[in-house]
Amino acid sequence: MNPVSTQSSRRTVYLVDGTYELFRHYYGAPPRKAVDGTEVGAIAGLLRSLIMLVRSRTAQYIACAFDHVIESFRNDLFPGYKSSEGVDKVLLAQFPGAEAAVRALGMVAWPMIEFEADDALATAASRWESDSRVEKIILCSPDKDLCQCVRGDRVVCWNRRTDQILDENGVIDRYGIAPELIPDWLSLVGDSADGIPGLAGWGPRTASLVLSHYGKIENIPLDGDCWEVSVRGASRLAARLQAEYEQVLLYRHLATLRTDVDLSEDLDDLFWSPELANQFPEFCRWLGDPSLAESVEALDNRA
Repeated sequence: MNPVSTQSSRRTVYLVDGTYELFRHYYGAPPRKAVDGTEVGAIAGLLRSLIMLVRSRTAQYIACAFDHVIESFRNDLFPGYKSSEGVDKVLLAQFPGAEAAVRALGMVAWPMIEFEADDALATAASRWESDSRVEKIILCSPDKDLCQCVRGDRVVCWNRRTDQILDENGVIDRYGIAPELIPDWLSLVGDSADGIPGLAGWGPRTASLVLSHYGKIENIPLDGDCWEVSVRGASRLAARLQAEYEQVLLYRHLATLRTDVDLSEDLDDLFWSPELANQFPEFCRWLGDPSLAESVEALDNRA
């Protein structure tokens, strides 16, 4: 399925979670070596994925965000937040090469240091959501954090591996809440991928039911006897929320994506065409996979 309307002259913007792509290909594809012996399996997988994305010629406005370092400002706020500890060093070593690969391909790369890749994607989605030149913004990631960026059917999340697209109705169907409540939901339920523990006893269904009725965490009564929704163990859950209220607000802050990242590019800078990949053949020679460059040249020569 192609989520782009080819009939519109307005732009469809693809915002790619490069960190997810690297992890996916590192663990899902066989390792391979560059000509100098460097491990580049995840990089090669990322490049194949991006070339597949542009092969139809409908994916012309593209940027790819990376966690240049896994740590971010959130680690200063909460010691338990995700870090590079435990991440395979062979994978971590491929991040700089992946950023160079994307640039050699002629695409915009956003390497994040203080912020995270998701913050860059959220910033870009927020910046161009109301731009009259844009028809649709597609966040290419299965990360549930990014669902908070979804707006109607204009800003959507696309899990390319399963070919599932989540618009606003899709987010509501999956999580039982509107997209803007995703940080509140994650603060209660937790997110093991990011090191957010959540609250004991608060499962996904309970959190969805309570938040769909009350909205923000601040609106949830701290006395379970006052709840207007029927939830088993309401008194116990309310007491837990009251006891860890400040921590829950911190968890929500951690789960809330920033939309103020300093991205210097204008929308037109995200335009991609094969002729921009003039450094790509040389990169592919180092990568030891000239077929990748040939596939881009085939796009350039296609009628």
